[in-house]
Amino acid sequence: MNTLLRAIGDRLAAYLLAPRPHGAMVATVAPGLLEATLRPGDVLLVEGESRISMAIKILTQSNWSHAALFVGSGWPGGSAEPEPLTLIEADLRAGVRAVPLSAYARMHTRICRPVGLAAQEVEQLVGYVVSRLGQQYDLKNLFDLARYLLPAPPVPLQWRRRMIAFGSGDPSRAICSTLIAQAFQAVHYPILPEVTYQDALDGGGGHCQRELLHIRHHSLYAPRDFDMSPYFEVIKPTLRPGFDPHGLAWEDEACSEPERR
Repeated sequence: MNTLLRAIGDRLAAYLLAPRPHGAMVATVAPGLLEATLRPGDVLLVEGESRISMAIKILTQSNWSHAALFVGSGWPGGSAEPEPLTLIEADLRAGVRAVPLSAYARMHTRICRPVGLAAQEVEQLVGYVVSRLGQQYDLKNLFDLARYLLPAPPVPLQWRRRMIAFGSGDPSRAICSTLIAQAFQAVHYPILPEVTYQDALDGGGGHCQRELLHIRHHSLYAPRDFDMSPYFEVIKPTLRPGFDPHGLAWEDEACSEPERR
């Protein structure tokens, strides 16, 4: 039975990963600049082009359909040839795998950087996802996403997030944002925790409220949550070296010539 489900899942993944026909996507950041900006522990968000990417973008009301963790080339398998494997992600067909940055060089991307992590915590974060290499993608989540692409009544807004949180809960399974959320939870770093307030006494005996953070279940995270999180800095590679808008060449200036009579 498991073999049959895996075969069906593989066929379904091939269909969902097929790119949707549209014009060529132009990267928002030059590949070399993107590579020079990324640091281990950064989350790279990707606007995908496949059918499943469209489903995730609709469900989450966001441009970001995929997330990968930048681990750099310092881990044991990172110095692969001809390109270093610097990103770890959960793929529909291959499961948790390491890929080169060139896999997303031609897509719209965004860097989300956790703030305040010590070097040891970054190593622990990287070690967590590296230890998951080879795990399979959660098929139950895959079937739920595929079902959303079939003709069906509109999904109420309050159910959309649950649509991408149907994972089986099996620790040997993963989806892209779940894998990264688990890694950050392992080092007690917040993404979008639930916040509650508790009455307490301050130092002077007066009443105050304490803000308490509660970890949300990792299956409830979507790629856009790293973008929305108040604990992640959005890094713009083009602006880092010192952006000068006056140095840009605009088509109307380059092509226009003084009118001659």
